[in-house]
Amino acid sequence: MDRTSLSPADRVAPTWTEPLARKASRVIGGPLGRHAQVGRQWFFTPLRVVLLLAVVTLVAAWLFKAPCQVTYETGSGPQLDWRNSKQYTAMCYTDIIPRYGVGDLAPDDAFPYKTSWVENAGTPGEQVRYMEYPVLTGLFQWINARAADGWATLAAFGWLPSGLTSVLYFNITAFWLAAAWLVTIWALVALTRRRVWDVALAAVSPLVFAHAFTNFDALATALGTAGLLAWARRRPVLAGALIGIGGATKLYPLFFLGPLLVLAWRAGKLPDAARAVMSAALAWLVVNVPVLLAYPQGWGEFFRLNSQRPADPDSLYNVLVHFTGWSGFDAGLPPGATPVVLNAVSLGLFVLACAAIGWLALAAPTRPRVAQLCFLVVAAFLLTNKVWSPQYSLWLVPLAVLALPRWRLLLTWMAVDAAVWAPRMYYYLGSANKGLPEGWFLGAVVVRDALVVLLCVLVVREVLRPERDAVRTALAVPGDHADGVDDPCGGVLDGSRDRFVVPGVARWGRRALAFTRGALASRR
Repeated sequence: MDRTSLSPADRVAPTWTEPLARKASRVIGGPLGRHAQVGRQWFFTPLRVVLLLAVVTLVAAWLFKAPCQVTYETGSGPQLDWRNSKQYTAMCYTDIIPRYGVGDLAPDDAFPYKTSWVENAGTPGEQVRYMEYPVLTGLFQWINARAADGWATLAAFGWLPSGLTSVLYFNITAFWLAAAWLVTIWALVALTRRRVWDVALAAVSPLVFAHAFTNFDALATALGTAGLLAWARRRPVLAGALIGIGGATKLYPLFFLGPLLVLAWRAGKLPDAARAVMSAALAWLVVNVPVLLAYPQGWGEFFRLNSQRPADPDSLYNVLVHFTGWSGFDAGLPPGATPVVLNAVSLGLFVLACAAIGWLALAAPTRPRVAQLCFLVVAAFLLTNKVWSPQYSLWLVPLAVLALPRWRLLLTWMAVDAAVWAPRMYYYLGSANKGLPEGWFLGAVVVRDALVVLLCVLVVREVLRPERDAVRTALAVPGDHADGVDDPCGGVLDGSRDRFVVPGVARWGRRALAFTRGALASRR
C-alpha cells in the first residue's frame, strides 16, 4: 500500500471513534454518515480547517494578553499600565513585554551576549547579567526589538500607528510566535496521516490559549515537530539539523535524539540515527560556536543561571518542601549559590527515567512508536526537573497528540494544565494583596503533574499492549509487517523488522502478535 497517498476511506473519522467528537457533532447533524462524500471539498481541506482553528485560538490567546498592553499617560509620556499588579489580577502576564526594557535589548547599540547590565545594583545581591536565553531565542528577541525600534521611528513621522515600544515589541514577537505555532500545526497534520483530525486537539488547545505568548517556546515546538516530520519522510540529515537548531532555541528538541537512537538500534538502522545525531550536533555548533568564541561570558549565562536556580515554585521538589516541612536538599544556601545536591538529584532522576524508557523501547513486544518515546522522555524531564515554567507544557502538546490521541483525556489534561495559570497568578499577587496562599497553587500543580503521570502510564500500557494503541490500530492494513511496527513518525523504522530485542515480556509479545495477525485477517 502507498503510505504517502490516502483515499478518504483510509482516514479515521473522529465521530466514529471518539465519544467526545460524536457528542459534539450533534449540533451539526450527528456523526459522519457511512455513505458521506469525503474528500470532495476543494477549499476546506482538513489542513486548512485545522489551521483556521489554530488561528482562532491564537487570536483568543492574543486577546487574553491584551490587558497587559494597555498604557496610560504620564508627565513623561505613555507608560505601561501594570499598576496595582494588573498583570496578575488580569492574568495577562507575559515574559515578552518586560523583556524589551532589559539592558540587552532596549539600547540601540545593545547586542545579546555582548551587552551586560547590573541587576540589584547597590545591594548585596548585585550581579552582572547577560542574555539568559539560548542563542537563537536571544537573537530572535534582538531582531524583534530592532524591528520595534524601526516601527517607532516610522510612527514618529506619522507613517505608522504609534505605541509604546515595549508593546510594539510584544506584538511583533507575537506575530512570529503565531507563525511558528502554525508551522507546528502544519507539521502535525503531515505526521498524523490517517488521524488528521486529532490535530484539532493541538489547534484549539487551552494551553495554546494560555501560553502561546507567555514566552518564546513556540519557536522550539515548530522546529522540533518539523524535525520529526523530516525523520518521518526518511530525511535523517534534515531531521537532525532541524532538531539541532531547535535545541538552540530551547533544550527540549534535543531529547528526541535518544529515542531515535534506541529505536534505530532495535531496528538495525543505527547509521540513519547516527546521521541525524551528527547533523543535530553540527547544526547546534554552527549556531552556538560563533557566539561562544566572541562572547564566552554572555554565552554561558544561560547555563550559569540554570545551574544556580533553586527549585521553582511549581516543581515537585518545592511541593515536597511545602507539604512535608522538609528543608530541601540544599538548605541554608546563600543567595546565588549553586544547589549542587538538587542539581545532582534532578539530573540523576532524569537519567534513571531515560534508562527505564530505553529498556522499555528494547524490551517491548512491539517496537514503540517514535512519538510515544519522545513524549515519555520530555514528560520525564519536566517531572524531574527543578523548573517547570508554565509555557513548558506547550512542549507536550504536539507529542501528546501523536502519542496518545484520546480526545477527552487530552482535553482534560490541557484544560487542567492551562487552569493552573489562575492560582499561579494569584499566588504571585501575594496573600497581603488578597492573593492565594501557596498551598492552593501547589495543590493545582500536584493535580497537573498527576495527570501528566497518568498520560505516561497510558502510553506505557499501549507500548506493552499495542492492541490498545489507537494509532497502530488505524494503521493495521494488509501488507504491513506482522510484528506491528507501523509508525507515522517512524521514517526508516516504519516497516523494518527488529534486529535487537531485550529478552522478556513474552506474554505481551504473544498477545501483540495475535492481535496484529487478527487485524490483518479482518482486513483481507
